[in-house]
Amino acid sequence: MCGIWALFGSDECLSVQCLSAMKIAHRGPDAFRFENVNGFTNCCFGFHRLAVVDQLYGMQPIRVKKFPYLWLCYNGEIYNFKQLQKQFGFDYQTLVDGEVILHLYNRGGIEQTASMLDGVFAFILLDTANRKVFLARDTYGVRPLFKVLTDDGFLGVCSEAKGLINLKHSTSLCSKVEPFLPGHYEVLDLKPSGKVASVELVKFHSCKDEPLHAACDTVEALPSGFDIDTVKSNIRILFENAVRKRLMAHRRIGCLLSGGLDSSLVAAVLLKLMKEININYPLQTFAIGMENSPDLLAARKVAAHIGSEHHEVILNTEEGIQAIEEVIFSLETYDITTIRASIGMYLVSKYIRKKTDSVVIFSGEGSDELTQGYIYFHKAPSPEEAAEESERLLKELYLFDVLRADRTTAAHGLELRVPFLDHRFTSYYLSLPAELRIPKNGIEKYLLRLSFEDSNLLPKEILWRPKEAFSDGIASVKKSWFSILQDYIDQQVDDLLLEKAAEKYPFNPPKTKESYYYRQIFEKHYPGRSSWLPHYWMPRWVKATDPSARTLKHYKSATQE
Repeated sequence: MCGIWALFGSDECLSVQCLSAMKIAHRGPDAFRFENVNGFTNCCFGFHRLAVVDQLYGMQPIRVKKFPYLWLCYNGEIYNFKQLQKQFGFDYQTLVDGEVILHLYNRGGIEQTASMLDGVFAFILLDTANRKVFLARDTYGVRPLFKVLTDDGFLGVCSEAKGLINLKHSTSLCSKVEPFLPGHYEVLDLKPSGKVASVELVKFHSCKDEPLHAACDTVEALPSGFDIDTVKSNIRILFENAVRKRLMAHRRIGCLLSGGLDSSLVAAVLLKLMKEININYPLQTFAIGMENSPDLLAARKVAAHIGSEHHEVILNTEEGIQAIEEVIFSLETYDITTIRASIGMYLVSKYIRKKTDSVVIFSGEGSDELTQGYIYFHKAPSPEEAAEESERLLKELYLFDVLRADRTTAAHGLELRVPFLDHRFTSYYLSLPAELRIPKNGIEKYLLRLSFEDSNLLPKEILWRPKEAFSDGIASVKKSWFSILQDYIDQQVDDLLLEKAAEKYPFNPPKTKESYYYRQIFEKHYPGRSSWLPHYWMPRWVKATDPSARTLKHYKSATQE
């Protein structure tokens, strides 16, 4: 996890503009560098470093003697950099995984570079010899990237929008800052003036397509066919491979553990593989919740079963409510369910940073979207429509769960790893017949659970534990987290304000006091930027007025069973 920032064609003094780069300092607490581009006095890079690999030579922008005209600023991890070195005979000068981007670009251009990277990434690549600037972002947008481009060719790029919104420019003070689309790269011409012109924006990978880099993966071709034993075996092999490749780190590894299926599977496989490669420290797992919440009790069971060093963070209502404003500032969104779920994750990340030395944090994001884990999937009209919805959710992850997971951990200088969003694993899962992937016998994620049933990785009651939204599971069954928040917010927002909400906020108007409260805070920090959220996250096929799973008829708490 790092923070990247770059300007091309700035009319203002760079020492003033550079103050904006400090808005993302939390992403890289270990070091900071600000560097001008030779020959282009109005172009520069800013970099905040969290040292996870090559602690000696890992500063950026990365430049190597072999390619003196290339400048690279990137945030991410490239898991197949050693395989690519072997395949193409690359001569690396550092131990930094991102150096492979320079070699791939020199060998085959930007299209091949982006397509061959197995990992999560957002990068800015400058080629001064050919006067080109390239931007690229991984398939699911696990690593964030924002940009602003004015009509006269001033370009600003940053890991988070907050590093761009206060930039000064002669022609426009409020240009449109927008997220860079996942799975795309952009080519821009660099003019002698330092200004740029966009040439093309290209989609290089779609989640359903097997990635180009699968050809040089450590797991070779898998058995084909859709008989259930083959499918279950392939799912296990690919998921284990997804976790294994993410063990690449020189800092301590930990794991978020809610006690739900997804984080429990990640934790169990992670611990098993850490033992196999003789990592000589215990795996720390982290759970957050109110006293005796479903998540805390389930996480305790999992930790005891797998043998992790388990930490529990007790959430009190006051602490959660006090964190709302800083959470919204970190997230850069006003989406209801994202904010609810972020409060617990933000506070557990704060604990990890202050009380432990774990820095590389595994988590279960992406599974609900991929494996149809949301309760409302039970109401899908057909397997085909369920499959389409699954793909839509994956494409929009960068606006919701992936955004939450990145910002809440990065706010505290942690690096998140999400094996369920492995390119190879997701493309295989999406290639399976639609009817195999739907909920069965009233149980969502049935195929995923079935695949690990005989592995003894988890207790049976955890493997088959029903879906519990993170924002609900951290509270008690009697009173969910969203209703606790709503009770507090009811006192903060006047009825009259809500009545006039559509006048004040015509785009995505708030329909409840809770959403009005969040929107007010968002507009305070990011006025006029409501288009960053195209729509609220909401279940489909049900007449839901609230995104919480607990409001859906299918939901049953343990006390009702």
